Amino acid sequence: MTSSAPDRAVGGAGRYAPSPSGDLHLGNLRTALLAWALARATGRRFVLRVEDIDRVRPGAAERQLADLARLGLDWDGPPLLQSSREAEHRAVVARLTAAGRTYECYCTRREIQAAASAPHGAPGAYPGTCRDLDDAERARRRRERPPAVRLRADVRSRTVVDRWTGAFTGVVDDFVLLRNDGRPAYNLAVVLDDAHQGVDQVVRGDDLLPSTPRQAHLAAVLGLGEPEWAHVPLVLNPRGQRLAKRDGAVTLAELAAAGHGPEEVVGRLAASLGLPGPARTAQDVLAVFDEDALSREPWVVDPAGWAAQARAAAEVPASSGACGSSGSARKRS
Repeated sequence: MTSSAPDRAVGGAGRYAPSPSGDLHLGNLRTALLAWALARATGRRFVLRVEDIDRVRPGAAERQLADLARLGLDWDGPPLLQSSREAEHRAVVARLTAAGRTYECYCTRREIQAAASAPHGAPGAYPGTCRDLDDAERARRRRERPPAVRLRADVRSRTVVDRWTGAFTGVVDDFVLLRNDGRPAYNLAVVLDDAHQGVDQVVRGDDLLPSTPRQAHLAAVLGLGEPEWAHVPLVLNPRGQRLAKRDGAVTLAELAAAGHGPEEVVGRLAASLGLPGPARTAQDVLAVFDEDALSREPWVVDPAGWAAQARAAAEVPASSGACGSSGSARKRS
């Protein structure tokens, strides 16, 4: 069990923070396993957070926690419900507002997209339309539409250092802190809740890398420590698209119904990370965990292929041996 990068805060924590919008699929499970293994391998606590301030499907959070336990993951303390901290989120925004670090924004999503697509507009960045409105214009706009609250950023970009991808420089715009329904925005809540839980190591999908400079900037504005980042390549379907539930059996429940139990799933996840096998439990993964050996490439998964492999294995006579079937499974995964 080795880790190549030095660790600055062995008393800190890694985390996994799913949104309870549905069951976890193979991509989510892979990231969770890796986050857990890296935290444990570097002597950290491992905490969970249910990010339930947006879409919530009844029963999803409970199923997600049960699936993580089936893989053999454990965690320190009860999972934190993000919605339980909304008062603290809003209090921080109130302090920033009192210090002149925020402003109200009345723009619709369509208006923002149109401004960003204009000549010289930065893709994905808010152009500052409402930043310098006078009091009369703000009052008029407030009557037409409830405002969101944006950070008045004093930089345009920030460079973060990712544990695996290296230095990354991204846009820091006047991003939303409170949505126009009054609820905390993701970039605010994630920064405050990571600090609250003592998280100093964040492992997550690399689709979130572009938002990381914004979060690092907000942490600096608030005087909070910046965690170390490790962004993981996504799991893709055979068409090179992000894996989704429409691709077939991709959740633990669906895979179990197709004859693939949690131990097989752990083995496949470990193999996809480049770790030596056989691994059947999370503890097996931890025992052979070597950060230098981890694959930095996306994992391409064909869920239908798993069922085909199982059928082929069942049809192979015992006398013919299992090596060919096993090799085929490794190639397809």
